[in-house]
Amino acid sequence: MHVRAVAVTTTALLGVALTAPLSHARADAAGDDGPTVVAHRGASGYAPENTLAAVDRAAELGVRWVENDVQRTRDGELVVLHDESLARTTDVEEVFPDRSPWKVKDFTAAEIARLDAGSWFGSEYAGARVPTLEQYVDRVERNHQKLLLELKSPGLYPGIERQTLKVLANEGWLDRRHVAGRLVVQSFDADSIRTVHDLKPAVKTGFLGTPAVSELPAYAEFADQINPSYGSLSMSYVPAVHAFTGPHGRPLEVLTWTVNDADTARRVAGYDVDGIITNKPDVVRDAVD
Repeated sequence: MHVRAVAVTTTALLGVALTAPLSHARADAAGDDGPTVVAHRGASGYAPENTLAAVDRAAELGVRWVENDVQRTRDGELVVLHDESLARTTDVEEVFPDRSPWKVKDFTAAEIARLDAGSWFGSEYAGARVPTLEQYVDRVERNHQKLLLELKSPGLYPGIERQTLKVLANEGWLDRRHVAGRLVVQSFDADSIRTVHDLKPAVKTGFLGTPAVSELPAYAEFADQINPSYGSLSMSYVPAVHAFTGPHGRPLEVLTWTVNDADTARRVAGYDVDGIITNKPDVVRDAVD
């Protein structure tokens, strides 16, 4: 069923989260009939999240899709990090003890490049760095992987949508081959995802959240996927999403997060989700194969 909304509700447009979909790739990690498996922040159950080591670990496990988070430094560089603060996953408190609360947006790219982003996870990862977006996509490309890219807290970084697309273009990620099957841009911010769609309609996009079924026609105007947390899923919600057609003429997809155990993976796979985002992609893959 193809649905197009004439008007968008206030809820759908303001403060609505958009998650970039990992569309049409069920066979990538789980076989022709299983959901696509996506390595959350790389294989973050086995290596420090959002680092090149986590990307490489996903590749070693044979996982083709990786997810990451993008933010912007004080001097305008795009870096890959989940939290708005550097404190949890780097040694910023030791290197810059007087810079609390250690927000990403308050540090230059050169300052962030000095930080150890691996020791918190394990001594074998000491010296791992926070990658720039360029470094990250280059590694994904080298590993022949695919990317689910999340714009993190875009309200903090005006214009980050256009800037991210520019970096992706410069790195060769906006050609036909990449946009057709290797790239999705997502966010919890619906306006941000709409902006990405308006700037580059060929790029697939997704909304991170669980909007009401009545709001799905509005999302279908600019999002290819609806990506909810697994705890908010139900047997009826997934087919309700699939009933709508997205901006690229395909049924809306559902990728769910963050599933790390076999029982939950099998349960959500039974809902007919299109993808499962996980810190432990090998566990999920083995469960749903």
